[in-house]
Amino acid sequence: MARATFKSFQESTKEEWADIMVCLQETQSHVADRVLEQLRMLESDFGGFPVNRLEHCLQTASRAERDGRDDEYVLCALLHDIGDNLAPFNHPDIAAGIVKPIVSEKNWWMTKHHGIFQGYYFWHHIGLDRNARDAHADSPFYGYTEEFCALYDSVAFDTDYQSFDLAHYEPLVREAFKPKMR
Repeated sequence: MARATFKSFQESTKEEWADIMVCLQETQSHVADRVLEQLRMLESDFGGFPVNRLEHCLQTASRAERDGRDDEYVLCALLHDIGDNLAPFNHPDIAAGIVKPIVSEKNWWMTKHHGIFQGYYFWHHIGLDRNARDAHADSPFYGYTEEFCALYDSVAFDTDYQSFDLAHYEPLVREAFKPKMR
């Protein structure tokens, strides 16, 4: 595949962009592998918590799956903290950016805002306003996100919980991120 020769987008041609779009499909074909790799990186990171960050994500997804949530919701539960080791204070935005093109608005919103909703359970211990989530009280997804944190996210630190392993979720991740022709 020929590489483009432009030095700025202003100089680019339709033909170059046609080639780039083919390459983009190749890049997209590796996304599932990269997502799974990033999740595996969470395994060695405990961050002081009772379980490592991967186990927390697996528990969150396993609880949602066992509760009958659909695949899209379970995927968001699995990936909600994928950015923890990249940007701990901004990790919801990383997860939301990853899932945005493939999930519904309500699941994207839940993923993007879960951090501030999760804060309800512990922010008062670290000098922050546990009710900061109330700034989003007018959102149609407030209750949905509140429920996610209460039922799945805040309780997923149990060292005795038997979660599904990452291999169980690999087909879900691969299906969600497989290249789609545009």
